[in-house]
Amino acid sequence: MRGTIQRGRVWILLDEEGRLIEDIDTDQIFHNQFLHITEMSLMGQYALGNLEGWSDFSQQAEPGDIIIAGRNFGAGSSRQQAVDCFIALGIGLIAAPSFGAIYYRNAVNSGFPVLRGLGIETLITEKILKPGDVIEVNLRSGEGQNISQDKVFHLEPMNPVQESIFLAEGLFNYGKTL
Repeated sequence: MRGTIQRGRVWILLDEEGRLIEDIDTDQIFHNQFLHITEMSLMGQYALGNLEGWSDFSQQAEPGDIIIAGRNFGAGSSRQQAVDCFIALGIGLIAAPSFGAIYYRNAVNSGFPVLRGLGIETLITEKILKPGDVIEVNLRSGEGQNISQDKVFHLEPMNPVQESIFLAEGLFNYGKTL
């Protein structure tokens, strides 16, 4: 069974001025030129490949890594590959102030952890979270700890349905339990 504690190295999606990148759309996450790829295990190599400054992300990411992004992450289409590419890489969690509605629903349905946090910008500007830090997040409570800096923070926890789908490893598996 999956645990509700995610621990990993932090990737903060920042622009050249050091600000969180907002409105990252599904084409920037997983470019449409790769939509012919249907094997999930092959999708990870293209994650963030069309996001300026982040094209080498997939070569550096490691299982368990945690992504922090700006507002409206996953805007745009209903491209499931934009979730699946992170699953293929073993990304442990994506946290953002908000998500594109369809992206959020696709992630939840896939059992992929996405958490909202309205104070994420403050965590970055006050350097409570820095790129490369190792953090631990309790998906159930939203409690987070920056292991690298011995600082605590809070994100919005999973709601009970999201948690149940996550623990079942996806909506279809969850449906079998009902």
